[in-house]
Amino acid sequence: MTDQPPRREIWNHHPQFPIPDSALFHWPPNPRAALWWLTRRWVQLTSGTLFLATAVLIWNLLQPSTETMQTLAPGWILAIWARNLLLLTLYAGTLHLWLFTFTLQGDRLKYDARPLMRDNGSFAFRDQVLDNMFHSLTSGVAAWTLFEVLYWWGTSNNLIPTLTIHGNELWFLLWLLAVPIFTSAHFYFVHRLLHWPPLYARVHALHHRSINIGPWSGLSMHPVESLLYASAVLIHFIVPSHPVIFLVHLYIKMIGPAFSHAGFEGLLARDTRVINAGDFHHQLHHRFFECNYGTAEVPWDRWFGSFHDGTDEATQRIKDRRRRMTRKP
Repeated sequence: MTDQPPRREIWNHHPQFPIPDSALFHWPPNPRAALWWLTRRWVQLTSGTLFLATAVLIWNLLQPSTETMQTLAPGWILAIWARNLLLLTLYAGTLHLWLFTFTLQGDRLKYDARPLMRDNGSFAFRDQVLDNMFHSLTSGVAAWTLFEVLYWWGTSNNLIPTLTIHGNELWFLLWLLAVPIFTSAHFYFVHRLLHWPPLYARVHALHHRSINIGPWSGLSMHPVESLLYASAVLIHFIVPSHPVIFLVHLYIKMIGPAFSHAGFEGLLARDTRVINAGDFHHQLHHRFFECNYGTAEVPWDRWFGSFHDGTDEATQRIKDRRRRMTRKP
């Protein structure tokens, strides 16, 4: 009897399996863990705190006047577009340079050891990075700018309600805590829609060209998907919030994917983790497709039977599920 060859490991690095659900929905409830889950992104150095700091700086230093934005004019609209282009380039570009160009931490904390694809006809320019950059900086930034311009025009003309911080401090904090939860719900249901076969084939398949992902993969989407994805911020057109909260929500949606698709669990300076980056929950989605449609904030996938917790048993279950989904009647 011959020995079986060892099973090939598909991950270079991974968190401990099974990956956990959101502590917000543990049963029986654990209030301490739930509070930490809600607040940790705002009290540590995270992408969330970076986006909050960026939003405050933009709002106070680089925002056109209310009078200017009362009219839809090319000047300030192009300024907003250029600002968004630069912000995405700064964040996604820095992550890519650190992790992939200069490989400042080698493969440490890298989920998938395989390189990003080159000389592959599936991608524009036959290069995954150039393809991802093209779609991110065109349709991604265009959708981002469209919703942002409409918001500023609406608030400047008193068509969209806003709140000041003074006297609404608690509401401001509640918005900060609620944005990731609302975003999770919006993302799950839009993402499930995008996996409907007609939409997947014509729209979402572009994003899934990137099986092994990097910072520029996050916003690499078909224009229709970019609009659906960014539409989460329409909540601010109805429910009053401070403009800084609107900007934070935009940055979570439009810059956040550079972090969640980084392909590394975090950035290391020598042996010290500087900031968390990749999202293994979503990395599993890019590897196995029909699982983990949502985010870790709310266990939509567990509730609807599409959760992959990283274990071999979950991999087999998802493969069986895919076979059932593709089986012809």
